[in-house]
Amino acid sequence: MAVDYLYVDNCAMQLIRAPGRFDVIATSNMFGDILSDEASVLTGSIGMLPSASLGDAAAQGGRPRGLYEPIHGSAPDIAGKDLANPLGTILSAALLLRHSLGLEAEAEAVERAVKDTLSSGLRTADIASSDTKKEQVAGTWRMGSAVVESLRNA
Repeated sequence: MAVDYLYVDNCAMQLIRAPGRFDVIATSNMFGDILSDEASVLTGSIGMLPSASLGDAAAQGGRPRGLYEPIHGSAPDIAGKDLANPLGTILSAALLLRHSLGLEAEAEAVERAVKDTLSSGLRTADIASSDTKKEQVAGTWRMGSAVVESLRNA
């Protein structure tokens, strides 16, 4: 595994210029918040990205404790309106399974269910294109339910 150290301004530029260069970006909370919002543009929506703030694994007996959450925050302006993209939250649960609980197969199953749901053409409004022949726009509840159904059928 290669490790590179970058100043945050260079990292921001490299993230746009060559996003495939990065597997993981470890940074302080402030810079992580800024860089994750920037990276969300590459995925099409701030609703797509999970995040993890991890503690010291050695101090925790080998598995890090963490705070797992989507990068977007709570979005109170759309709460209860069935508009939010739940995929960042679901993918944050996959990070929890992998990093704090050591359940790699289960994490991969969640990630595969999200991928399969998106491959089926289901989209929340924030990531939908204008091609209604290939995509169906869904709300929060329907998108989350589709991911659960994909997990059940795996």
